[in-house]
Amino acid sequence: MKIAIFSDNFYPELSGITDSVTLLGKALEERGHKIMFVAPRYSKKDYEKANLPRELLFVSDTEIFVKRLFSVAMPNSPTGQSRIVIPFGKSIFDMMKFKPDVIYTNSPFGTGIEALISSKILKIPLVGTNHTPIGEFMMYSPFYSKSITNLALRYFSWYYNRCKIITAPCQSLIEEMKSFGFKKNALRVPNPIDLGRFTKSNSEEQAELKKKIGLSGKIVLYTGRLAPEKKVDVIIKAIAIAIKKIPDVRLVITGHGSALPDLKKIASELNISDKIIFSGFVDEANFPLYYKASDLFVIMSKAESQSLSLMQAMASGLPVIGANARALPEYISEETGLLVEPDNETKLAEAIITILEDKNLSEKMSENGPKEVKKFAPLQIAKIWEDIYNGALK
Repeated sequence: MKIAIFSDNFYPELSGITDSVTLLGKALEERGHKIMFVAPRYSKKDYEKANLPRELLFVSDTEIFVKRLFSVAMPNSPTGQSRIVIPFGKSIFDMMKFKPDVIYTNSPFGTGIEALISSKILKIPLVGTNHTPIGEFMMYSPFYSKSITNLALRYFSWYYNRCKIITAPCQSLIEEMKSFGFKKNALRVPNPIDLGRFTKSNSEEQAELKKKIGLSGKIVLYTGRLAPEKKVDVIIKAIAIAIKKIPDVRLVITGHGSALPDLKKIASELNISDKIIFSGFVDEANFPLYYKASDLFVIMSKAESQSLSLMQAMASGLPVIGANARALPEYISEETGLLVEPDNETKLAEAIITILEDKNLSEKMSENGPKEVKKFAPLQIAKIWEDIYNGALK
């Protein structure tokens, strides 16, 4: 089968959607399909920011192709790399050459409009995934208002109503679209995770990695974009409370983003700057080591549709704590972690202390995490997508 995957987020942008679509494309290629990615053209600075080469090292020379479309930098980008594709319909010519059986869209904007145009004109089935809890993201927009947010939600529903089959990584996104006019049947399909790179460490390996990275004490980890909707400030405030009970607890934060200056300011105001390690961008080779060296993973975002960082933590055998919001309750069970009230640093501190002080509880969660995420292996998720694409062809 020939599959054209359209995405507004792609290499070298550091994004969960980037990881999801590339992992899926690779897995589908392994299963014998031909893949064409249609994505924005990024600037030299975007590659430098991610410290990545311009060559697409993960792409097959023969069965995976990439077409870049003209784009401009997105103002106030959450990743600092996001691009806006101007949908001129140029991808139609690429689709005429590639002749895909199915077009798969991952955004209702730039490349998503291109996908819709190509689908309609060339009469190719359109399958879509809504990855984005747009309501939460709009709250941090300079143009935020309830009416504009509702308009955005109605637009999402309008767009995905044009797809033959629609999926989302969490059920809450599907229910939200239904409230704003979405009428199609939809499926909850998780994004894949690269299980080969994220594995559980034993105590000796963990101690060695802590020393290698320059860490000590009990390590609480957050990985991902540093943006307001990620609520990393709540984690920092919780650490300030937890330190009173566990003096050697440390918070390691990897990633970059617009919220970094404010987060450093909060740590300074709480007099815990020496307890918070901002690691910045961590290269692909060393990134899994941070999970292996840590004792606990925390995510307090209310805008997650799945969170690949959460999946990576569970694959690495880390107990997890998440906000009881959006997709996180769909992926965190009492066997793998704890859920806490959103925006509540006191409850989060209590959960951190509970897991770090209860060895039996943390060991149980550590053992169950890798078992839970096995079902998100790329080849298994690719099989699900094969059925979806075949269903769209009927």
